[in-house]
Amino acid sequence: MTETLSDCRFCSIVSKANGEDPIGSAPVADGFLIVEIPQPWSAQLFSEPQIQPILAWVKTLALRGIRIRPIAIAPDREHSQSGDRRVLFFSRSAEFFARFDRQEYLVPEAEVASLAIALLKSEGLDEFAAYRQVDRPVRDILVCTHGNVDAACARFGFPIYDKLRKQYADSGLRVWRCTHFGGHQYAPTLLDLPSGRYWAHLEAETLDTLVNQRGSPDALRSHYRGWAGLGKFEQIAEREIWMREGWAWLDYPKRGQIVRLGEGWLKGSLRSLLQLVPSKRLRFWLNHTQQDAPWATVRIEFQRPDGSIGRYEARVEISGQILTAIRSATQMPLVPVNQYHVRDLRLE
Repeated sequence: MTETLSDCRFCSIVSKANGEDPIGSAPVADGFLIVEIPQPWSAQLFSEPQIQPILAWVKTLALRGIRIRPIAIAPDREHSQSGDRRVLFFSRSAEFFARFDRQEYLVPEAEVASLAIALLKSEGLDEFAAYRQVDRPVRDILVCTHGNVDAACARFGFPIYDKLRKQYADSGLRVWRCTHFGGHQYAPTLLDLPSGRYWAHLEAETLDTLVNQRGSPDALRSHYRGWAGLGKFEQIAEREIWMREGWAWLDYPKRGQIVRLGEGWLKGSLRSLLQLVPSKRLRFWLNHTQQDAPWATVRIEFQRPDGSIGRYEARVEISGQILTAIRSATQMPLVPVNQYHVRDLRLE
């Protein structure tokens, strides 16, 4: 285990060397707002005045319990157009789902904020109909290279982006450099859309399996952060189901829930009472407060190709702790993080 850091300034090296399991670290999302913004990107990119009206709406939706992840992508020499900016909006439209729905626009730079707000508000989109791109089955891979937020993302993210862009990009797969979306210590990390899956500590030899989804899924086990459509404990169980079901699992519409949470009687009783209140904002707060529970029983329901519904249940519990670094620096304090494993996974 890496205990002293005088010879290391990258948090992702510490995380990987100490064996941190990234599963359960995928930020949960109801949607993704992705905007093309030329580099360089400052560390405070989303604090810049022209972006603040968009962020204000993202925060408004968050207070309503709707989680939208804003991300910037760098223009690409093949896909971008001078004077225009690409805006992608991915959203979930059903309780059971396997991938996010896509809307894509190419708009004049001056129209970006207005379009982004219209997408967030789900109104006024008729004004932008002429800029809407034809829907087609495109896969977008976003690799974090935002070095001004954390040096590890640039140091390790760019080589993975470069290899993906040169060797795998084609008419059905676009590869983008993107801003930080959480998880410095997992660099190189990427987000795969429209599936909404996050990946960590990627290596050149893992890319073929990830892109082409062939071979044993076990080769990606230690690189999987989780699916944005599920919460932390459901993500941990979902990885085990994927290992059992194989690649077809990724295409099954699904939903998850926590059946029981390991916490004290008083806190558990209060949580059960508050869950009866019909408030998305309250449910969002409840979900946030359960992150450090020592165990949880989760249920994941899924729809098979023949339309039948299956259901897995599992107990997820702490298996121990490791020390990791959260940010890169010349000297990095180590912090303990819980590690989890799955017990009693069963198909009902």
